[in-house]
Amino acid sequence: MDRPLRLGIAGLGTVGASLARLVTARAQTYALRAGRPIEIAAVCARDRSKDRGVDLSGAQWFDDPVALASQAEIDVFVELVGGSEGAALDSVKAALNRGLTVVTANKALLAHHGVSLARLAHKKGATILFEAAVAGGIPIIKTMREALRGNATSRVYGILNGTCNYMLTRMEKEGIAFEDVLADAQRLGYAEADPTFDIGGFDAAHKLAILTSLAFGCEIDLESIFVEGISSVTTADIEAAEELGYRIKLLAVAQRTESGIEQRVHPTMIPAASALAQIDGVTNAVAIDTDLLGSILLAGPGAGGDATASAVLSDVIDAARGVRLPALGVEPARLAPYKRARMRAHEGGYYIRLSVLDQVGAFASIARRMAENQISLESIVQRRREGEADDETRPVILITHETTEAAVRKALDAVSRDGHLRGEPRMIRIESLS
Repeated sequence: MDRPLRLGIAGLGTVGASLARLVTARAQTYALRAGRPIEIAAVCARDRSKDRGVDLSGAQWFDDPVALASQAEIDVFVELVGGSEGAALDSVKAALNRGLTVVTANKALLAHHGVSLARLAHKKGATILFEAAVAGGIPIIKTMREALRGNATSRVYGILNGTCNYMLTRMEKEGIAFEDVLADAQRLGYAEADPTFDIGGFDAAHKLAILTSLAFGCEIDLESIFVEGISSVTTADIEAAEELGYRIKLLAVAQRTESGIEQRVHPTMIPAASALAQIDGVTNAVAIDTDLLGSILLAGPGAGGDATASAVLSDVIDAARGVRLPALGVEPARLAPYKRARMRAHEGGYYIRLSVLDQVGAFASIARRMAENQISLESIVQRRREGEADDETRPVILITHETTEAAVRKALDAVSRDGHLRGEPRMIRIESLS
């Protein structure tokens, strides 16, 4: 059997420790699958004394990830430090400059620097593998970069943040208010003390940026993604969605249009009978619309030590077998410039919730403004939940037929200026998923 593949692991947190335990405990199995033994030659962690459930006494220890990447006698550098700058970026660059294979689970690093790192890897004859960077243990990167190379992709979309999906699921099934379910998510460790990155939609946006590049052969453009989180979703919205035959999910969508590529992350009403609507809790799911296969859906755990380590191990075994592919599916020089389609040109149906003042002419004004913007209404429902509105207002829900976001926003701006509303209108996009 060939000489061992030597790993250098930077970061021994939940994923790194799980990876080290699996490599050690299943050494014979992975050697057979990789065609050569895999051993941990070097590690980097803040605390050398911490019990991680695995004997790492035979590995060389480093205090600095950059030093490990620059100096250790390794074949593969596994970056599990996290963050888009600093030690993570510097250590990956150092490893690539040595011509090493880099395996990373770092979505933020790739969303911000993926193209430049792909260029550096190509220049140095190195490889970047990142199955664990998107949707945890779901093999979505390998599927898009390898299995679907004969297909043309028109749209990729899915549930990419387990924290948000967990919260929306509990709000629906238990009628719990957003603030209360967030507190529970933090207590259970599903949400951070500062949950903005998750509930604000930014985590999903980082993952979507990577999938967009793989789907359409274009450069990564994180800044072009429209991002809206779930903090404004109420139990009233969720109940209305259920009555209308929908469920609310934080959806990440990238699709090719006539004017360019549209990328967006936002709460979305999707048909309750759809496969994606059945994805509950912390589970992730990604759907891909292709010309030859139609639509395919992959679902599974989006986070967790073993799930993410599983994806890292897949990349490590590929590295052991000498698998070499362009990081983003095509050579960096062949990546197309990203051409942005304006979000406001998005077409689809919309759910609109208004708090309408109980005064003469209010409903006539709303109908007029919708008509002026060629918006056809599928339904108008007045709903009052206990404690939701006072005697001066009427909660009104509008469901539109397919229209453009620009038209809806223009109509709602006009309704607000007419002085018939209390508070800001609430709008949630409806996706047919067809």
